[in-house]
Amino acid sequence: MVTVYGLARCDTCRKARAWLEAQGIAHRFVDYRDQPIPARDVLAYARQLGWEKLVNRASTTWRGLTDAEKSPQGDEQWLLLVAAHPALVRRPLLVLPDGRVVAGFKPAVYADTFAAAS
Repeated sequence: MVTVYGLARCDTCRKARAWLEAQGIAHRFVDYRDQPIPARDVLAYARQLGWEKLVNRASTTWRGLTDAEKSPQGDEQWLLLVAAHPALVRRPLLVLPDGRVVAGFKPAVYADTFAAAS
């Protein structure tokens, strides 16, 4: 089953979930403030996407960080940063049953992703 990680009050997450429902794609939604993404999974997603795509550097959370916090050196520091500030993870984070990950929501990207999965 497809897993959608995000925040319940995020408009983009709502749009992604509505798109999935309109396409008849079964999924489960996980609010990662209530249920943090396990560190091993965050690391696996970062290895697939890169920290640059996994972390939303345009967010108000990112802008509120100190310069030192914005310069993590290595996976361990990135993991600590994301654990301390879960809203830094780009939303929604779509995880397919085969382990592929898509960060953010664009209808065309979702359409391509699910066309390729068929």
